[in-house]
Amino acid sequence: MSELLHRTAAELAAGIAAGEHSSEEVTRAHLDRIEAVDEVVHAFLHVDGERALEAARAVDAKVAAGEPLGPLAGVPLGLKDVLTMRGAPTTCGSRMLRDWHPPYDATVTRRLLEAGLVVLGKTNMDEFAMGSSTENSAYGPTRNPWDTSRIPGGSGGGSAAALAAFEAPLTIGTDTGGSIRQPAAVTGTVGVKPTYGGTSRYGLVALASSLDQPGPCARTVLDAALLHQVIAGHDPLDSTSIDAPVPDVVTAARSGDVAGMRIGVVRELGGEGYAPGVEQRFTEAVELLSGLGAEVVEVSCPSFDAALGAYYLIMPSEASSNLARFDAMRFGLRVGDDGTRSAEEVMNLTREAGFGAEVKRRIIIGTYALSSGYYDAYYGSAQKVRTLIKRDFDAAFERCDVLVSPTTPSTPWPLGERVDDPLAMYKADLCTLPSNLAGNAAASFPAGLAPEDGLPVGLQVMAPPMADDRLYRVGAALERALTEQWGGPLLNRIPQLQEVSA
Repeated sequence: MSELLHRTAAELAAGIAAGEHSSEEVTRAHLDRIEAVDEVVHAFLHVDGERALEAARAVDAKVAAGEPLGPLAGVPLGLKDVLTMRGAPTTCGSRMLRDWHPPYDATVTRRLLEAGLVVLGKTNMDEFAMGSSTENSAYGPTRNPWDTSRIPGGSGGGSAAALAAFEAPLTIGTDTGGSIRQPAAVTGTVGVKPTYGGTSRYGLVALASSLDQPGPCARTVLDAALLHQVIAGHDPLDSTSIDAPVPDVVTAARSGDVAGMRIGVVRELGGEGYAPGVEQRFTEAVELLSGLGAEVVEVSCPSFDAALGAYYLIMPSEASSNLARFDAMRFGLRVGDDGTRSAEEVMNLTREAGFGAEVKRRIIIGTYALSSGYYDAYYGSAQKVRTLIKRDFDAAFERCDVLVSPTTPSTPWPLGERVDDPLAMYKADLCTLPSNLAGNAAASFPAGLAPEDGLPVGLQVMAPPMADDRLYRVGAALERALTEQWGGPLLNRIPQLQEVSA
């Protein structure tokens, strides 16, 4: 394996700017790595090596000309296949969009390209971001590089697995109910859900518009902060975008000072149903932060117990509305249009062929919840619970600077284990859902390996809206202390994928 693959994004960018290595060298190394291991991992749905190398050479030309570069210029990146990119397919992991090539860039994509990042390709995901394991992709599951018989989390398992497999130093994910944080936890990587409105949703194929949020995925806290800085900021093309300065996440990531911070442990996010190894590593991480000068207190957020039920009414309801556009008339798949069928018949045949089982399940739930006679009982009641969850957060943040919990109740489970048990699958997001419903910032940072199975555990940190920098302060402090304790990065312990057969 090329030594370039083990360098952080910050180190790669500094080396490119200094002429120690070229962006083309770095990009070729990662393309070679993808070719070597992605048949097993299946982190990518689409790789465009020529386009990536062309972008890398453009950065190298700027270096040669002495032109100023952005902090991540020339660094390769994987883009979740729910964000549009002109000239590349955007499938959302669905047969419905199998051959769709969008005519425009998402704002996040445009900002990445303008900053000189090199997009290697599009990463695998649960269909239309509906899932917690990346097993719902129409193009096959992604595998966890720690143990290729296990799931990498979802819906953004491809973005997380690409990092853990050293196929890319940076990736972009999206988080609707934990789809950045949960994959980060089970792959031993860093994943951040910015404050809702902190990054643009323009060009993001919508699942649930009041919940979706693009965010950075990386192997280190500083790399995530540098990527966050690139993609964040107000966008007039997104009506939900916040017109306010981006929090100084990079300074916070470089500082990592938690002395005097008040950290609240959420009572409701732990206990029965949580794996012993997950709770053990979480407790150790909290004790470590306390030893670094943070004040740790317990807080209660009783409405969090109702978050799962509220989320699985609000999200399917919005999904039902958003996915109505896939009607076989305007774009995407069209089945049965032989001139003998009505538009309604073609629409029905197309949706039957184009949508997978989980997408159909959630559309049906959402349509029912929004139907006449049930709207107030289901969707309306779920929105009231959402308000209570927001109030619990507000009350907790009056006492604490950040809140913490395990990111997931368990380590990654074997592929196929929960496919036929949707409720068990949904419970993987118990800890992450409240922050999406409330819209505050949240992140997952590696907390070690569970003693019972040797698989990664994540610590979730939650901060008030537009206080994203607090996430990075805590994450950086934890990362430095644990890296010293481990004698190097956690991912150094990962198996070598070249030795693993499919």
